[in-house]
Amino acid sequence: MVTVRRSLWPERSIWQEPRPADAPAVDRLDRLLVGVFAVAALAEGIARPGLAFRPLVTVLALALVPALLWRRSHPLMAVLGGWGVVLVLSVIQLTARTGELGLWSMMAVLLLLFSVVRWGSGREIVLGVAFVTVIVVLGMYASSAGRADVFGGTVLLLLVVALAAVFRYRADLVRRQLSEIRNQERVALARELHDTVAHHVSAIAVQAQAGGVVAGIQPEKAAEVLAAIESEASRTLAEMRSMVRVLREEEAVDYAPQPGVADLPALARADATPTVEVSLEGSLYRLARPVDAALYRLAQESLTNAVRHARSATRVGIEVCREGDAVRLRVIDNGQTEPWPAPEPGFGLLGMAERAQLLGGTFSAGPVSQGGWVVEAVLPVEARA
Repeated sequence: MVTVRRSLWPERSIWQEPRPADAPAVDRLDRLLVGVFAVAALAEGIARPGLAFRPLVTVLALALVPALLWRRSHPLMAVLGGWGVVLVLSVIQLTARTGELGLWSMMAVLLLLFSVVRWGSGREIVLGVAFVTVIVVLGMYASSAGRADVFGGTVLLLLVVALAAVFRYRADLVRRQLSEIRNQERVALARELHDTVAHHVSAIAVQAQAGGVVAGIQPEKAAEVLAAIESEASRTLAEMRSMVRVLREEEAVDYAPQPGVADLPALARADATPTVEVSLEGSLYRLARPVDAALYRLAQESLTNAVRHARSATRVGIEVCREGDAVRLRVIDNGQTEPWPAPEPGFGLLGMAERAQLLGGTFSAGPVSQGGWVVEAVLPVEARA
């Protein structure tokens, strides 16, 4: 039996590695760096004693200016151009049998090597590093470098490449972590969308059932029921559209603040069956934001379940009170007790229990001896880290 395993992340070689998408554009600091390099190269080319081919070397050094500006937008072109200057100097040194030709300021070519590894694609990295390796070997041969110079130069180049790789890996890791956080936020928003739609649709269903009864007994009140249904449906569509806009990555939207305990009174209603009463006690206005939002959603989901499943319920009470370093939420109805359908994983009772446990709280739900159903959650004032 052959088992085929596929990893979660697609496998690809370094040759297929794309460029980082967050390469910054040329800014004032880059222009300042290039200006300082140009001044230093010009001054060294004029004042350095014993420099062979002084005008040519100075002009070649100044040719690095465009490469330094292109090092992030066109990293391979920059490294080919910049290190191509080093290649020309090595060839001149080899053929003319002269002494040292380069300027100390031309050490800026190391920045080009760093940039091709940090900002280039996989293909550009391979070609750029190979090109630099050939030039370095030729330069060491042309200058008849000793073992110490060869060792020191090799270590320096490896350090530059390693440092660029570390920066690239670290940026990629941060980007992946941010992507994972965004995915978690999108899952949470999807759950919020489920809770919101389920709550409003349940209210619409109850209003529609009541409208069917009222239409036969008091036809004049049917218009009021239809208006309530229209209002509830409009609010559902508005909330759903706002959340769907957030879930779309291609659209830049602002995150609206999540509802919290202060918004619970909006769930109260006295002109429909069952009536909903909301009671808030204690200091509930400085709760941690995750706790504040969780209390609202737990209350909303519990109310939705009560409206949907509590037979003959005429009243649903939502009570929130501060108890020291904890907040207790209690949602109780007076309907006839019947088993609730098994919730799907991640929603319903399991979803509410998971939400409470993630914040370091407790959750319970069950029938009351004198009739009805009670949902109770106790959350810490400060969410668990």
